Amino acid sequence: MTKYLLTRLRQSLITLFLVSVVVFAGIRALPGDPALALAGEERSPEALAAIREAYGLNDNIVVQYGRFIGHALTGDLGTSSRTGLPVADAIGQALPVTLELAALSLLLAVVLGIGAGVVAAVRRGRPEEWLANVIALIGLSIPTFWLGIVLVLGFAIAIPVFAASGYVPFGTDPVDNLRRMVLPAIVLGSGLAAVVMRQTRAAMLDSLSADYVRTARAKGLSKRSVIGGHALRNSLVTVVTVLGLQLGHLISGAVVTEQIFVLPGFGKLTIDAVFTRDYATLQAVVLCTSAAYILINLLVDVVYSVIDPRIRLGGAR
Repeated sequence: MTKYLLTRLRQSLITLFLVSVVVFAGIRALPGDPALALAGEERSPEALAAIREAYGLNDNIVVQYGRFIGHALTGDLGTSSRTGLPVADAIGQALPVTLELAALSLLLAVVLGIGAGVVAAVRRGRPEEWLANVIALIGLSIPTFWLGIVLVLGFAIAIPVFAASGYVPFGTDPVDNLRRMVLPAIVLGSGLAAVVMRQTRAAMLDSLSADYVRTARAKGLSKRSVIGGHALRNSLVTVVTVLGLQLGHLISGAVVTEQIFVLPGFGKLTIDAVFTRDYATLQAVVLCTSAAYILINLLVDVVYSVIDPRIRLGGAR
């Protein structure tokens, strides 16, 4: 197990290094002069020269990259040209919002998606399967922005059960926090639940027709034991893969949902950085998002090894 984890960790660190190079070079390749964005309306040659000198923009790209990595390793991600505040502070305020939204959405997707997928596979050809397939198709077809607007109109305005916008930290007021986060979680989680349901159903159908399941039934094991202990466990590798990929998408792709519900999360921070050409913030956001993807993939590999030890033994070679 230790050898397997060390191998995956080494691969993740190499990937993160390559990503940092691509992100740094990509931001520098964007059209426009960062000094002009930092200077604002004061664009005299002397002011531009002073800004380039202060931010090290006159150095070659290798020196700039080395300085960037050195600062990033100490937690210094630069200063926002839009607010004049440290980028690390802005990310520290926005990231918990998006992580909470992603966690609630993922919880909803796991409970509904896996449950409906198992029922659809076990009750194949019966009304339960057709109902689950119809609901999954609806979840995949409804646009995020439309569902968000409908939920706000229905459950925040017509029937004011939930709040329509804003964010309150969970530690400040847990009840008010959930009132503001349930609707966004439903918007994000419904589409993911549909994907998880379809993948769970397909994987369960393969497992239920496998020889080891027929052997378990022939040995007289209970239906619950056959489905939960044998078929579902072997189906979870596929499901975990989907969840890992979709969790990264939730963290980076909640832009529309956060805009609809006015949540000060990672997506809104990204949009603001793009519109104001805040290069330091944009660079940090992309790097953090990439690091999140890499970390999630590492965690997925660890879960793989727990679900199926054969993966751990094969990956350690």
